[in-house]
Amino acid sequence: MSNSYAGLDDAGVASAAARAGADVVRGMYGRRLARIDKGAGDFATAADVAAEKAILHVIRTARPDDAVLGEEGGQQGATKSARQWLVDPLCGTLNYAVGTTLVAVNVALRDGAAAVADPFSGEIFCTDGATAWVRHDGADAELAPTPASHLVDVNLDPPFPGAPGFRAVDLLAHPGFVERFRPRVVSSTLALAWVAAGKRAAYVTDGGDLSGSVHFAAGIALCRAAGCVVTGIDGAPVGQAGRGLVVAADGETHQLLMSMVRSR
Repeated sequence: MSNSYAGLDDAGVASAAARAGADVVRGMYGRRLARIDKGAGDFATAADVAAEKAILHVIRTARPDDAVLGEEGGQQGATKSARQWLVDPLCGTLNYAVGTTLVAVNVALRDGAAAVADPFSGEIFCTDGATAWVRHDGADAELAPTPASHLVDVNLDPPFPGAPGFRAVDLLAHPGFVERFRPRVVSSTLALAWVAAGKRAAYVTDGGDLSGSVHFAAGIALCRAAGCVVTGIDGAPVGQAGRGLVVAADGETHQLLMSMVRSR
């Protein structure tokens, strides 16, 4: 069987894989789907599993020697490969399961290209690791972060590993926050793509090292390539030294948010 993805670069593979997953997510939307319990209130649906299968088909066809870490299937493929793809086939499963379309499909090559697909708008946000763009209706446009909206997405999902020193929910009660920003809760890493695209001024979440997370890797890569300021909630670079994420469209917004985080 011929490899229809053979001529694609890594950004093209990420985009094609994210699009394949998004097609499945959109196609299964609105159905009564079986749930797979993961414990602690978390679950996957049949759409998560089917979307990951579609994504893996693209990656395995285009890059058969690469390893893959999937949200649903775990570590697969060439485990000793220096190249690893991080796959979150449906970020926002709870949203999706109750008929809310705020979801994302995340595909990232560790330390390389990445794509975030919005199955319902049709937008695919892409990066080759150096530049970032969005593809919609067959046309590409460069991503341009801006704080103009003053909208800050705050992830309120438990657990809160930074507590009691920091919880994202505490930020909403900070007087400086409500004076300058307006909170939003998308409950999907689609919000990270929105920061890169100028639809959000910033995104804040608690957590550990998120640089290798299947949920966050694609959004982090996208925001970095678009020129956003990306650090942990402690101000350290994202990685082993940094915890969680503060991603802002510009330095001034990032500085303001960091001052509020540190004052809690």
